[in-house]
Amino acid sequence: MLLLCSVLLLSPWNAAAWGTRGRYWLTDAEGLAREFDGIGAVSGGGATSRLLVDYEEPYRSQILDYLFKPNFGAALHILKVEIGGDAQSTDGTEPSHMHYENDENYFRGYEWWLMKEAKKRNPNIKLIGLPWAFPGWIGRGENWPYNHPDVTAYYITSWIIGAKRFHDLDIDYIGIWNERTFNSKYIKVLRETMDRVGIKNIGIIAADGDWDIVKSMLVDPYLNDAVEIVGAHYPGTMTVPSALLTKKKLWASEDYSTFNDEVGAGCWARILNQNYVNGHMTSTIAWNLVASYYEDLPFGRCGLMTAQEPWSGHYSVDPPIWITAHTTQFTQPGWHYLKVDGHLNGGGSYVALTDGKGNLTIIIETMTYHHSACIRPPLLPYRVSPQNATFYFNGSFSQLKTLQMWYSKLEFKSGNSTLFHSLGSKKVCEGVLTVNLGLDEVYTLTTLTTGRKRPFPDPPASQPFPSVYKDDFNVRNPPFSEAPFFADQTGVFEYFVNTSDPGEHVFTLRQVVNQKPVTWVSDAKNTISVIGSYKWVNLTVSCDVYIESKQGGAFIAARVDKGGIYVGDANGVFFWVFPDGTYRVTGDLHGKEVLMKGLSGVRAAAWHRLTLILKGSKASGMLNGYPLWENVTITKPKNGWAAIGTKSFEFTQFDNFHIQAS
Repeated sequence: MLLLCSVLLLSPWNAAAWGTRGRYWLTDAEGLAREFDGIGAVSGGGATSRLLVDYEEPYRSQILDYLFKPNFGAALHILKVEIGGDAQSTDGTEPSHMHYENDENYFRGYEWWLMKEAKKRNPNIKLIGLPWAFPGWIGRGENWPYNHPDVTAYYITSWIIGAKRFHDLDIDYIGIWNERTFNSKYIKVLRETMDRVGIKNIGIIAADGDWDIVKSMLVDPYLNDAVEIVGAHYPGTMTVPSALLTKKKLWASEDYSTFNDEVGAGCWARILNQNYVNGHMTSTIAWNLVASYYEDLPFGRCGLMTAQEPWSGHYSVDPPIWITAHTTQFTQPGWHYLKVDGHLNGGGSYVALTDGKGNLTIIIETMTYHHSACIRPPLLPYRVSPQNATFYFNGSFSQLKTLQMWYSKLEFKSGNSTLFHSLGSKKVCEGVLTVNLGLDEVYTLTTLTTGRKRPFPDPPASQPFPSVYKDDFNVRNPPFSEAPFFADQTGVFEYFVNTSDPGEHVFTLRQVVNQKPVTWVSDAKNTISVIGSYKWVNLTVSCDVYIESKQGGAFIAARVDKGGIYVGDANGVFFWVFPDGTYRVTGDLHGKEVLMKGLSGVRAAAWHRLTLILKGSKASGMLNGYPLWENVTITKPKNGWAAIGTKSFEFTQFDNFHIQAS
């Protein structure tokens, strides 16, 4: 009877024979291991949540609930956001709170809103800020933020203070510079600056790249004191011995970054466990939170879920959401890991955590090599076999009678995965429980009874971007600084009140970055914001433009084929006008491939209406309603987004934007 009670065949979906057997002891009698710091995700790096704010209710709130609401979906413990720096940071630019040295505005962008929405759902969620880029004035003419560390520290500290003053948001941790060289002097100056202004409780995470900073920390006690968390990106579940010598908490402060299908879920399941089992990392943070950017930008659908169609309301709750739930719905930051090896005899891993008050959660994963590769780093081959795992509960867990069971099985042939399925309560007989483990499975065994999976009704069906779209930007009090659906790729385009215009152009969209930022990647030299469907071929784009500077220039474009970190190499059809009275048609954003040029009569400080017409292999352009150039032959690209932009970093206004695609 004891044997029958202790062996539970808990995988009815898998008929394989379990040949490998393992015995694993779970106890707190000899103390606990490292403190668990939570599971999180990144919004930014960059503009990865751009389209989320454009969703209408109730769909926007549903998406937010899946991400942040406790005991509902992903139930994230941590939200990490980009501190906007006016520069390209993967899939777009995010606006800075200080475009210029004498400028402060803590309502730009959408990260403030997102943090508040996360806090609304989970008041205990931890908040992190990290810059990818910086406005140009920080560098004082150099593409480098460290030459004047006091200036950079002031800029970052202002963001922290602004979060509290204007949004009542308490930032918990701050980073240095995403995946770029750290500077020991700057880190110490930042710590001193935060202490001096009274925000001593905010921890510094460094260096959000590799593990190299730990070498400096071990020989510089002041640097070691300044850093609270050692954060590495894409560590491949491994740490380095010198990191352990710092005695600091170790985090995978960015990881995952993988297409959110079953393989992405397998990657996420594996690293959520093995970052601790192999690397002693007590937090793992996914890039990115939600794939809410145009899918044809770099790293399309590399979020925990997908919300890239605000015009239709469609979104998808992808498998990584439910893999996350296996951990987040049954643990909290402040719990501790048990002292276990964590490796299963037949391959795979397990972790066990307790709140120190009698609650216990065990997460088991058996992801196979071919079904769990993350986008980076390369994964070395390994084997996983079906197996029996017998757990022996001792210490304060010796009297356990039952555990709740949650189960996921990733299916790669049928695509019909079982995700976060409750198997109910399972008996523990005299401190022993055996689980039959198949391949590509995740189990949660827990004393907690609060787990939940009650999805919302299906959202609306997927629809392409509207073939007819227009925006006059006449919004007196816009809820966000960006106009709907525009995705800035270089520069920042914001709603603007043109008080000098008594006519129809009082409310416009303005490109506001007037100095090249301190960049994270090689930004384009021209500013550009894309919109619409990447599949568009035949379309007409019209827009009013107002060039404020005599050295400026503006364009409208169609069939733009690149964005994100590759925007500088974008091809398309670009119709430029310049205040010296000339125009140009080019096949690329750089303006090197000139297809047509001539005189236009355009001047600065005056409104002009541009129209670009593409049909098949021919393009034509109109100025102020009259033909300016016609029947230019276009051989490439075949399709792409519409766009607006400027010659360089200068003030330019846009109004009465209109697209008609066929």
